[in-house]
Amino acid sequence: MNIKKTRVINVLFFLLITTSAYSQRYSGGLVDKVIALVGNEMIQLSTIEEEVQMQMMQGIITDKNLRCEILENMLVSKLMLTQARIDSLTVNEEYVELELEGRLQDIKTRLGGEKATEEYFHKPVFKLKQEWRELFREQSLTRDMQSTITQAVPALTPKDVEIFYNKTPKDSLPIVPIQYKLSQIVLYPPKEEAILMVKERLLEFRERIMSGDRFSTLASMYSQDPYSARRGGELGMASKQMYWPAFGDAAIVLKEGQVSQIVETPDGFHLIQMIEKEGDMFNARHILLKPEVLTADRIQCLNKLDSLASVIRADSTTFERAAIIYSEDPPSRLNGGRMSDEETGSMLFEKDQLNTNDYNVLRNMKEGDISTAFESRDNEGREGNVIYKIIRLEKIIPAHTASFKEDYNIIQNMANNQQMLRAIENFIKEKQETTYIRIDPLFRDCAFKREGWIK
Repeated sequence: MNIKKTRVINVLFFLLITTSAYSQRYSGGLVDKVIALVGNEMIQLSTIEEEVQMQMMQGIITDKNLRCEILENMLVSKLMLTQARIDSLTVNEEYVELELEGRLQDIKTRLGGEKATEEYFHKPVFKLKQEWRELFREQSLTRDMQSTITQAVPALTPKDVEIFYNKTPKDSLPIVPIQYKLSQIVLYPPKEEAILMVKERLLEFRERIMSGDRFSTLASMYSQDPYSARRGGELGMASKQMYWPAFGDAAIVLKEGQVSQIVETPDGFHLIQMIEKEGDMFNARHILLKPEVLTADRIQCLNKLDSLASVIRADSTTFERAAIIYSEDPPSRLNGGRMSDEETGSMLFEKDQLNTNDYNVLRNMKEGDISTAFESRDNEGREGNVIYKIIRLEKIIPAHTASFKEDYNIIQNMANNQQMLRAIENFIKEKQETTYIRIDPLFRDCAFKREGWIK
């Protein structure tokens, strides 16, 4: 259960946002110092060490090579920042504040609150915000500089893409996994009675808690969030923004020990009990119940779909017409039942893009087959969002090496990415030659990916 809540492809962009003057002492007595200069921009040893801390917090193993990689990423970023200042690019302050707040909430959630964050970084949160705001301002300029470089790359023509494809060794082309083209007819079961039953049960729990029963005991016994149920419903200290808005808004106004009214989110219905608050962060318990489809409604949906499948197989109507008339899934219904990816519009799906229930049914089908009715999940895949459907397997495209004719978009993206990478690397090489760069001997034996840093 996940009560916590773009597809963007960056060619070469490094999220280096954790700079502060945390003093790292090494054997031999070395303390914080400037370990690199790029034009007028400096990189401190503490910057490297704090990025190492951030990566360790995410489970990444640290060694000397990691520090060298971090330094090189920062060197590239500083080259772009220097040029951005020369070109008088402006900071996107809205981006800065959004990124700053998101990063701060994420770190406080990971570390367990504001106090723990201050202890981890050895400074107050207001000081961290000052330092990180400046880093995000630099990141905004760096990002815009990268965009300036890549946008200057001329658009590729189909002939350019074909030349790229012909020059690329076949063993360097990606393998396109098996793909499926599907149509569906979907029915949503009625939930009114099931919702009423869930609300009545939660009201009963609330009355018991008000009468002296322990919230944690009821959560352990009845909550349908298995992760928190094992802990008596406790969620742990986290920012309000990490939850569904309705959940966060209802929780943050509670006093310690107070129990909420029933709260509805996309995951189901909740009772919430506040444990402790710290600014806009809180630790709470909750009991989650999800409306379950009644047996009679389930049978009715399955029978209706099986009847439709029989009519279609008998050629009394077409799948497309039946989908338009009966399907309750708006996107596919308007397209005669054809399923398509919401982001790309593609009608081809790989296994990993499909709902597990759907794949388990279609993997034993042949092209043109219509399935029997089965239970599935909505596009979010949440357990409580039950739907019923039949599918027709329109086409199976076997796994294959990407080809110019069948997979033009894949080849085009590869060619575009290569063009942009080349533009970025050319920029770095040019600026290495014309920008003053000095690296401390402590890092001079690094095996950098690019030559030209050590002069």
